[in-house]
Amino acid sequence: MPYRPRIPFPDRRTVLRGSLAASAAASLPLMGAAAPAFARSGRPAAGWGVQVGDVTSSSALVWVRSDRPARMVVETSATESFRRARTWHGPLLNPGTDFTGTTPLHGLPPGQQVHYRVTLAAPDDPRRTGEPVYGTFRTAPARRRDGVRFLWSGDIAGQGWGINPDIGGYRVYDEMRRLDPDFFLCSGDNIYADGVIEPRVTLPDGRVWRNVTTEEKAKVAETLAEYRGNFRYNLLDDNLRRFNAQVPSVIQWDDHEVRNNWYPGQILDDVRYTEKNVDVLAARSMRAFGEYFPVSTLQGSTGDGRIHRVMRHGPLLDLFVLDMRTFRNANSPGRQPDESTGILGSAQLAWLKRELSKSRAVWKVIAADMPLGLVVADGATNFEAVAQGDPGAPLGRELQIAELLRFIKHRRITGTVWLTADVHYTSAQHYAPERAAFQDFAPFWEFVTGPLAAGQFPSNALDGTFGPEQVFVQAPDRANVSPMETPALFGEVDIDGDSGELTVRLREQGGSVLFSKVLQPGRVGQ
Repeated sequence: MPYRPRIPFPDRRTVLRGSLAASAAASLPLMGAAAPAFARSGRPAAGWGVQVGDVTSSSALVWVRSDRPARMVVETSATESFRRARTWHGPLLNPGTDFTGTTPLHGLPPGQQVHYRVTLAAPDDPRRTGEPVYGTFRTAPARRRDGVRFLWSGDIAGQGWGINPDIGGYRVYDEMRRLDPDFFLCSGDNIYADGVIEPRVTLPDGRVWRNVTTEEKAKVAETLAEYRGNFRYNLLDDNLRRFNAQVPSVIQWDDHEVRNNWYPGQILDDVRYTEKNVDVLAARSMRAFGEYFPVSTLQGSTGDGRIHRVMRHGPLLDLFVLDMRTFRNANSPGRQPDESTGILGSAQLAWLKRELSKSRAVWKVIAADMPLGLVVADGATNFEAVAQGDPGAPLGRELQIAELLRFIKHRRITGTVWLTADVHYTSAQHYAPERAAFQDFAPFWEFVTGPLAAGQFPSNALDGTFGPEQVFVQAPDRANVSPMETPALFGEVDIDGDSGELTVRLREQGGSVLFSKVLQPGRVGQ
């Protein structure tokens, strides 16, 4: 039988407050989508569910949120009976972290299913505990023949399309959970801090989309409390909480965790914001991001405050998680002939080269939060991603990517594949030097998917600098098509333990595989 996590669903009355409460309450007749109820009177409750992140062959990071001050206790076991359970004493959850916390697990057996339960205890009396919350995950394999399979996507609650009880909320998470992947990679835009969630939106065909709403989603996020409320919003969805209890995550961020198309040093002229310094907003969002996701590099005394990291998932896979937002230069026309900062920053580029060189995994999957060869504009003259529409020799941010691609070729680094989301449609691009203006690189593939729960948009133009050929694309012909009108999009990566072949499947909600590509191991680039 499939594992069914026993999660106490929250009571909606404690979150739906303020001027939006009445409309939100009316929109939730069938969903337990709101803030936690008291599982036991006067005792801590963990109704936001549990998450596990950054799982390796021997370690994992468990997350929970309490409704009040509490001590976090985690038990792990090889079986659901929790016989011979191991106990892990976690932190004190308090207002300083919005009552969130993580507990690191170490010394776990590789390639095994781990069952866990989180119990919250009153700080002054460990006997006064709330209802336990249960979850499970698989550690990364130590043996190649076990194989690896994971999903990826991004873009959640964007363009005003939030949790709609009429369509069962974020049902795509239930579909992804049933595929039982080893982990899920979220490629950014976990929230839309710059996007308001209205109670109702009228669609072009006259139908009405209804949203679950909260006070923090009634305006753009500026304060730490508002950013925390944005991250909390998605956890109102039953499907997502069940997914989190079964599927570990690897999380990165992009622009909408802070504000659309932001870059360091930017001063906003947006009248919706009273705080104009985007660095102040980014710092607040980063703090909330680290509180609401189990990201190893942002947690505890061993964390170093960065999002970019390598997740080693056994002999077959190293996952290189990039941060193409925090260290970038300003958005511009992108025609600079000399550029050291680029989209990664010089230190992150050096880190990526070093870690790619050290990797002995069969496949080196580069998780980028923005595409390489798709032209993503920022206004009339500036560009948001790498490409800037000039198909000639590399300029601007392209110079940094050209340096990286040249490095991969000359160091003969095999098995590199690029995954991303960001543009709100799905496609597959093959990059080859014989089609490119810049030719000193080995061929490789880039796969794009998403959104999970946001508007879909028409496809972007290709930039010829690195010779992309769009082998597959599925995109609407108009902007901001709602999730009620078109299925959610996600991707699947399946690495076979016997042959080492890597198969990418671009999927849509409802079970359809839109495109599939099998890649062979051992080739420089790919």
